Amino acid sequence: MIWQWIGLALFSCTLLPAGLAMAAGRVPARLRARLAPVRVHGWALLGLYAVAPLNAIPRLAGAAPEVSLALTAAAGIVAVAGCLALGLTRLKAAQNGSR
Repeated sequence: MIWQWIGLALFSCTLLPAGLAMAAGRVPARLRARLAPVRVHGWALLGLYAVAPLNAIPRLAGAAPEVSLALTAAAGIVAVAGCLALGLTRLKAAQNGSR
């Protein structure tokens, strides 16, 4: 149980602020070139962050195993969607840069 609290706190302190800043379009100038579509990267990072609360909160609240399983499955779907968004964006940026 302590590891779930630690993971939730760690991801809330690192991924959440970074994802919100990127989704708002605010990144340092030196990173803007590497993170070409900044907002998409931010939303993808928020999708990956969403896995932590979707997994930890039901378990910490003592929810039924069925609810925990359903939210874990939802977390997996959100994580895959975030990874796909990031991958497709990087692929599109690479194709546009090679032309």
